[in-house]
Amino acid sequence: MPRKELPILFPLLVFLLALPLSAFGAPVPSLPGARQLALLAPGPDNPRNSEGSFVQLKDGRILFAYSRFSGSKGSDDAPAAIVGRFSGNGGKTWSSTDTPILSAEGSMNVMSVSLLRLQDGRIALFYVRKKSTSDAQVFVRFSSDEARTWSSPIQCIHDAGYYVLNNDRVIQTRTGRIIIPVALNSANGKFTNRGIAMAYLSDDGGKTWRRSSDTLVCPTPSPNGFQEPGVVELRNGHVLMFIRTSMGSQYLSWSSDGGEHWTPAIASSIQSPLSPASIKRIPSTGDLLLVWNDHSHVDPSFRASDHSSGRRTPLTVAISRDDGKTWIHAQNLLTDPHGCYCYIAIAFVKHHVLLGFSTTEKHLPCLSELELMSFPVKSLYPRQQ
Repeated sequence: MPRKELPILFPLLVFLLALPLSAFGAPVPSLPGARQLALLAPGPDNPRNSEGSFVQLKDGRILFAYSRFSGSKGSDDAPAAIVGRFSGNGGKTWSSTDTPILSAEGSMNVMSVSLLRLQDGRIALFYVRKKSTSDAQVFVRFSSDEARTWSSPIQCIHDAGYYVLNNDRVIQTRTGRIIIPVALNSANGKFTNRGIAMAYLSDDGGKTWRRSSDTLVCPTPSPNGFQEPGVVELRNGHVLMFIRTSMGSQYLSWSSDGGEHWTPAIASSIQSPLSPASIKRIPSTGDLLLVWNDHSHVDPSFRASDHSSGRRTPLTVAISRDDGKTWIHAQNLLTDPHGCYCYIAIAFVKHHVLLGFSTTEKHLPCLSELELMSFPVKSLYPRQQ
């Protein structure tokens, strides 16, 4: 470039770099210290990227695995494989190409990955294998070489039906028990939206599995029932299950025996649309972190009837210091009224929170793209700043 052009272009470059991301159409996170790290957008023969999970490897790198859809449609029944991206600097930057992890095994797809570091050091890879709209089963593979290779699959659910396991949901309790929270979304051999929540349990490191003694059936005539449950272990060893519903809030149930028996699910103060929430414990503080679509501002009288109130926005965070009895310091991360933020993956790296979540832009269908974001743990405690 001729040197005489620099005086003209340099001020323009400075001006463009000073503009906020919103000036280019990208929403900017409002939580102090929050940074958008990467956007895994769809492209040719890749209509959707969604539902991921993190795990930190022993060499310090972070693996983020997610569902990469192919073909022309991005529905839950479209072809999909599980691929991964890596970060070697705590999530600040990520590899630019996908690393294949698991190709499609069912006649439909594999999706909804949960990565879990087990107490024996192995990494477990849980996923759903779909064969039809009435047949979806949960499988697990294990890696003893830090995600370089994976074992043969073990089928976790042998009961017939369409079982929904959300991404980043499986936990291992302090006793060593592994808990898979699922919803059964089929009846009489056919798919149904009215889910029944339950758990599958393993006490031998994932070799064998059994269904919990109790299942949770929605007590009201809601067409959606109890969907997409998640679990978190509490300080006293009990397990909390949080459940997506269309009744204006997340419903909660508790187990005092490691997921075998469950209390009747009740409505909570976590007001939300028909969208899943995510809860994990913050290692550095011991508090619980909640990420969800806060609908406390939506009029309850039309929450279920007005489709506009069902949008999965804003993306909100809050903490609990009393193991989920109350939630404080609610703050919005993203607030685009046309946004669609859901299927959250959560990880903690040093003093930061990493999030991976499905999102979209106005011209794309909901769940089309994945966004990775980070923010300091201290941002969750605004009164202490």
